[in-house]
Amino acid sequence: MIVETLKLLFNRDLLRLKSEINLYNDESKIWIVENNIANSAGNLCLHLVGNLNTYIGAEFGKTNYIRNRELEFSLKNISKKELIEQIENTILIVEMSLNNITEDELKNEHPILVFDKKTTLEYLLIHLTTHLTYHLGQINYHRRLLDQ
Repeated sequence: MIVETLKLLFNRDLLRLKSEINLYNDESKIWIVENNIANSAGNLCLHLVGNLNTYIGAEFGKTNYIRNRELEFSLKNISKKELIEQIENTILIVEMSLNNITEDELKNEHPILVFDKKTTLEYLLIHLTTHLTYHLGQINYHRRLLDQ
């Protein structure tokens, strides 16, 4: 039951991410940072894609994805089309990878230390949904403030 709920939440919010990136009228504004805004929408998008491909795709989908977290925040001016393609691929990878997880496995200790102490797989996956939603909200505000 939790795995199915997680699949629905990831799909919903990744589709929202795609929509937010698509809603930029001026594609160059995706990459703007101004005043106290530390990360552009483009870099947050790359970060979310990298995060989900690392902790879900590579681990449970066995995709062989290799993350370069530094590039998630340093790359610039990737086209809107390419960002959307990366989001669409991530949607498929997350869905396919979560299909490999059983409800019983959710209670297992996650083998990789992600936080300051070991957690269950269930905790990590729920954290990843809230992490996605947090940055999705930042992207929404970024677009509404800077794409005028």
